[in-house]
Amino acid sequence: MYDKRTIIILVLLLAGIEGLSLEKSPDLSEVNCGYESCTPTKEGYTNIHIVAHSHDDVGWLKTVDQYYYGSNPNIQKAGVQYIIETVMDSLRKNSDRKFIYVETAFFWKWWIKQNDRIKQEVINYVNNGQLEFIGGGWSMNDEAATHYHSIIDQMTWGLRRLNDTFGACGRPKIGWQIDPFGHSKEMANIFAQLGFDGYILARIDYQDKEYRWETKTPEVVWRGSKSLGQSSDIFTSVLYNEYGPPSGFCFDILCSDIPFIDDPDSYEYNVDDRVDAFLEYVNGIPQIYTTSNFLMTMGGDFNYQDAEAWFINLDKLIYHVNKRQESGSKFNLMYSTPSCYVKAVNNETQDKDWVLKDDDFFPYASDEHSYWTGYFTSRPALKRFERLGNNFLQVCKQLSVLANLGESTSLDNLREIMGVLQHHDAVSGTEQQHVAKDYARQLHHAIDGCENITNTALNKLFNNGSSNSEKEYGNSVPLKTCLLANISQCATTENAENFVVTIYNPLSKSVDKLVRLPVNGEGYNVTDKEGNSYANDLLPIPDFVKNIPGRDSSATHDLYFVAKNVPALGWKSFIISLDNSSSFKPVHSTKISGSLKVDGSSASFVINEETGLVEKVSLNNLSVTLDQNFYYYQGFVGGNGDPERRSSGAYVFRPDGNIIKTNDTAEVTLLEGALVSEARQTFNEYISQTVRVNKIENYIEFDWVVGPLPTDGSKGVEVVTKYSTKLSTNSAFYTDSNGKEMLKRVRDYRPTWEVDNSELASGNYYPIPSKIAIRDEEQGIEVAVLNDRAQGGTSLHNGEIEIMIHRLCHHDDGFGVSESLNEKAFEKGLVVRGSHFLTVGNLSDENGNSISAITKDIAQKKLLDSWTFITPLQDNVDEYKSKYIMEYSGLRSALPKNVQILTLEPWKDSSLLLRLEHLFDYDEDSILSQPALVNLTDLFTGFEILSLEETTLGANQWLRDSNRLKFKTNSTLEQLVYEDYNTNIEYANVVKNAWMERSKITPQSILQDNLDDLQITLNPSDIRTFIIGIRRF
Repeated sequence: MYDKRTIIILVLLLAGIEGLSLEKSPDLSEVNCGYESCTPTKEGYTNIHIVAHSHDDVGWLKTVDQYYYGSNPNIQKAGVQYIIETVMDSLRKNSDRKFIYVETAFFWKWWIKQNDRIKQEVINYVNNGQLEFIGGGWSMNDEAATHYHSIIDQMTWGLRRLNDTFGACGRPKIGWQIDPFGHSKEMANIFAQLGFDGYILARIDYQDKEYRWETKTPEVVWRGSKSLGQSSDIFTSVLYNEYGPPSGFCFDILCSDIPFIDDPDSYEYNVDDRVDAFLEYVNGIPQIYTTSNFLMTMGGDFNYQDAEAWFINLDKLIYHVNKRQESGSKFNLMYSTPSCYVKAVNNETQDKDWVLKDDDFFPYASDEHSYWTGYFTSRPALKRFERLGNNFLQVCKQLSVLANLGESTSLDNLREIMGVLQHHDAVSGTEQQHVAKDYARQLHHAIDGCENITNTALNKLFNNGSSNSEKEYGNSVPLKTCLLANISQCATTENAENFVVTIYNPLSKSVDKLVRLPVNGEGYNVTDKEGNSYANDLLPIPDFVKNIPGRDSSATHDLYFVAKNVPALGWKSFIISLDNSSSFKPVHSTKISGSLKVDGSSASFVINEETGLVEKVSLNNLSVTLDQNFYYYQGFVGGNGDPERRSSGAYVFRPDGNIIKTNDTAEVTLLEGALVSEARQTFNEYISQTVRVNKIENYIEFDWVVGPLPTDGSKGVEVVTKYSTKLSTNSAFYTDSNGKEMLKRVRDYRPTWEVDNSELASGNYYPIPSKIAIRDEEQGIEVAVLNDRAQGGTSLHNGEIEIMIHRLCHHDDGFGVSESLNEKAFEKGLVVRGSHFLTVGNLSDENGNSISAITKDIAQKKLLDSWTFITPLQDNVDEYKSKYIMEYSGLRSALPKNVQILTLEPWKDSSLLLRLEHLFDYDEDSILSQPALVNLTDLFTGFEILSLEETTLGANQWLRDSNRLKFKTNSTLEQLVYEDYNTNIEYANVVKNAWMERSKITPQSILQDNLDDLQITLNPSDIRTFIIGIRRF
């Protein structure tokens, strides 16, 4: 008898599966990359690591293609193809020269156009360490408006391209985030899990920077996750001069600094003067870094378009400065890279205890009146479209796997534009208007392309439910998606009397989905495959939705029904038939006599009869007094010449005066259906809202429509909503870090330095990618608001949540966009529709029903919402039911409640990429925060796993081969905590107690894997990545 593992090996050999190949294998005899290629440092000298680089924005003032090709030079003289081309020429001329490149999106665009000779030259530069990739993501992602799901995806795709092309020598070792406007704790965690050795950043708050310079702590070890502990630690260094060269030493064609003239016979000879000026600069750098190494960036935005102009002068700078060593100079210059710098620091500090940082770098201010917190909300429509794009990308990946379609160009296109959108001038909303339109155009085009994949996949599975069939089914069942359903527009549902609705659920658990479809009939029947009828509501579309500019729809009503038990990684189809005789008439009331309670099943709210506003909410057996209303700030207008004159703009939020309430009252209409009940409120001519509850969800939806914003003033309008309670919150509130860990925020306070806040509103704004919450510790209650896109928010008063929704700024803030933030659509001011989801719960619960459990469930369902496909019904109902499979799940067994499949996608050589995630931190829920065991045997419906190998988070290195540099931190817990939290002893104790609680999870209590039986253990906050080999059924 053969044991199971032997059988697996035999099957792999017989099938010829190469599904676990990871990277291109270079000829090791020709390789001298990585740390082996670093120029040795000199003991007794200050070693200055010259890092030649170009910062190439993947869209900003110009579109991606305009930047690559160099078109529209009247906007900005920038052409990336010339940068890469001339850098390669310069590396060829001198093997001592080094260059780093960051944005894989641009590099790949150049690479695929090169011939084999050029490609081999570039491979040689990578193998000998002259060219090093840093960061490696498709773009240099933003860290405020991004979600960890999309960050991981964009990093993975960039690393995949590099790995496939260059192998181990193309594998980045350093996170290089030199331009994002603030830095998140989760980003540090992601870099650590990617296997990186260091994290280099440039922009930190000016007061934080002053403090770090004074205390000689520009370099720390940053802990990215309280649950993952030391495995999430990463060495972090703040650049001295942001990311530009020293003043007077920019040798780019975009600069006008004096070059080195080293011909002694020339009247212009200036070597001595130039070297003297450089040594004066480096001698003037305060001794803030604690080793003999100093990283000096030599480059900037779109530098090196004529690379030789840089390299000729850097060659001379290095030579002539080092020659001064003969006369006693103690400075040693060398071409280097960020990874060589980090390695040199590590070599020199084996016995050093580094300060451990546990918070983040938000908000970022460049001066006392310039808090870069406006971009948390800027371009809200694009922020929503990006989130929708991620939703469909996961659907497209999963269906590609379930139907065995493999990889495709269309899938790659969606991967790539989603990677572009993570760029720090894309989803951030800090690009020019024409660039934002180009991003949206590309995303729409890529979604269209992936719709062909989902159609093919579903048709294949509809017909036989098997991914192993070789039969081509084509697209016999047309499947349409309705991207404009958010404005109640969908041509298919409006024009067809009978149609099929297929709900695909990308979550790894079954869901009940409240489906909303725009229609124009007077009554409908909803049935499933067995002919079971489903209750439905038909509610008139409100006028404030019908009047959204650009809406082109005949729909008069929204049809609601509940798709019950939609299977995990699967679908359920429903037949919708026009039947005017079954029309349901909702209850209307335009005048309220007495406060009125609007009920769902586990959520309800009360409307005040005099104001028309919400005055109380009840959820999860808790009731809270709550007032919700809309307000706006007027943006400050100035000339931007100095901090006091800083305008509010795309980056900066700077209000002029106090917040202004839009109205004390709202006009209200109440509608009550069998499934959905709502209060429709009109506050003024540009703000309306529907407050909604339904029979299946434990939240209250605040569905707002804002815009066009008024343009009659000179100061602009920045609209916020407030949720005001009577909770005692002690100046504290909580926001998520890129959708992952919740971080405590305290008004007018920073954990690691003493803040002097000149902007009381914007200086307390934080990014909200997913959730903001307030807590009453004495009552043990949390009020949380989740959103459908990234936004900015705060709590400026106890018991209050404030979230910014929409912005119009008449003036630029002077930080480079050179364009006011005044979005238009269809020749009118932009109207934005979106939702907040409010819930209330207990901080702790013995039955796994804590507020953390509730909100994580909501967040999952909103991030990866069930996707609706519409098919006009050409056959009769019975014929359709007999021909096609109407219910399917990609999973054969259920996962633990605290685990989800984060990633399932086609990889390469017939393998699949699988990520499993533990959804909870160690201290969030008494039950769901426990370790989880996942059995992968017989987990999937269409295939079985024959082999799996764990990789780092980016799937570009076997986990067993990852050997990160070690940096020691403060030796004792108490010392470690007070080192970073000495400005607030009470808060330090909170952090210390949390870490001590974490330490109770001993190695003996953590479950261990049993890979022979495909048993995978997930500890709190784990994300584990596997490449799996499979056999299809």
